[in-house]
Amino acid sequence: MSLDLLDRERTIAPAGFNRWLIPPAALAVHLSIGQVYATSVYKASLVQRFDASLTSIGIIFSLAIVMLGISAAVFGTWVDTGGPRRAMFTAALFWAGGFMVGALGIATSQLWLVYLGYGVFGGIGLGIGYISPVSTLIKWFPDRPGLATGMAIMGFGGGAALASPLSAKLLKIFDDSYDTATGIASGPAVAKLFVSLGLIYLVLMLFGAWLIKVPADDWKPEGFDPSMVRSKSLVTTNHVSANNAIRTPQFWLLWIVLFCNVTAGIGILEQAAPMIQDFFREGSTSTVAAAGAGGFVGLLSLFNLAGRFGWSSASDAIGRKNIYVMYLGVGIILYTLLAFQGSSSTTLFALLAGVIISFYGGGFATVPAYLRDLFGTYQVGAIHGRLLTAWAAAGVVGPLIVNRILDAQGEPGALVASDYRPALLTMVGILAVGFVANLAIRPVNDKYNESDESLEDDAGTGTAKVASTVDKPLSPLLVVAWIVVAVPLIYGIYETVMKAANLF
Repeated sequence: MSLDLLDRERTIAPAGFNRWLIPPAALAVHLSIGQVYATSVYKASLVQRFDASLTSIGIIFSLAIVMLGISAAVFGTWVDTGGPRRAMFTAALFWAGGFMVGALGIATSQLWLVYLGYGVFGGIGLGIGYISPVSTLIKWFPDRPGLATGMAIMGFGGGAALASPLSAKLLKIFDDSYDTATGIASGPAVAKLFVSLGLIYLVLMLFGAWLIKVPADDWKPEGFDPSMVRSKSLVTTNHVSANNAIRTPQFWLLWIVLFCNVTAGIGILEQAAPMIQDFFREGSTSTVAAAGAGGFVGLLSLFNLAGRFGWSSASDAIGRKNIYVMYLGVGIILYTLLAFQGSSSTTLFALLAGVIISFYGGGFATVPAYLRDLFGTYQVGAIHGRLLTAWAAAGVVGPLIVNRILDAQGEPGALVASDYRPALLTMVGILAVGFVANLAIRPVNDKYNESDESLEDDAGTGTAKVASTVDKPLSPLLVVAWIVVAVPLIYGIYETVMKAANLF
């Protein structure tokens, strides 16, 4: 890819460009970086390779999530001004490069190189890659922003569903003695896995970067009337810069909302497998086998993925504030039921936990559209990047709260359902804080809006003026683009369904 192709001016779509090419471009990136949620596949192998504690190896994941939040906040404005292709290209280099440096660290038994590679470099790729397609999708789908962001961020959940079985199969190829029951492979096998994943994701992300386009100035989809947008509650036709957005109470209220929703979701995700076994324990033996616990983790992945697309799409009809009322308000009820009735039935337990996790995933997918409603599309990518610091904070605070409470209750493997009650009720309180914060959100004061003159000054140079266009009919490129992302996504979902079947 020639470097001049990365310039924003080279990515402006011609008249008649089919906007349905943009979702597969975004999915190509999110399917790749979603691998971060599948690190458990080789976690035990790294513990053995480095003769380290689970905590020392867990730092790799935590560092990547923290760097995601930091890089998204720091580079958010650059992502908007430089254009999505440059950002996606950069994300691909950092993400793939992180795997390569991590592989070197595993091969040479240097844990600090894995921290630097996957944790720092990979985390930067995560942050830039996560936000880079979002603002572009919102601009292409002003009539359905929730659907658009849901499609992309669904890919993040799908990426974990894909990476888990793919990694297990590759480890079997690289290590004849690899046992899926113990999850332990040799160090050289894991190093080869890192190299393989790095190369696969590099190709997929570069395909997305090549495919991405931005709409021309004043473009709008056929039949869409921007003047009708303001008639919807909390939806503005004005624009707020990233610097001004963080000065508004709405930004910080939404920061609290996202933080609380993510913290509560992590409360289940982080303890999923041992939690279901402890809830259904008879003496020292659980009635849920290890395979069933693994199936429960797979079931949660399906709910997470479905919630990202389903609930975010629904928010276009019922409104972003209302959908968060459901996430947080119904979440309070479900967590309470889980605390007091969850041990009565494995089916009830799985259903309650699954819906909670669907709200967790839906919250991630809906928040970019919520930001667009409140602050406009001008620098929504940069604003989204700064808001993701809430995710980074929740990724640290959530597991810390749950683990400390459970540590006070007893030893792992000897806990029962009642031991989880203080942790679950703590999550109820956290959700209540988020619920109140969401209710307090009001339209942004006009004093924070950008003037028309400043918007014109910051507009991309050389952009064509296209009032509206009709999408071109089905083309070979459109078919190929969707096949490229649909095949791995369907494969990941199929493997996850088979895994979830072990629960029943």
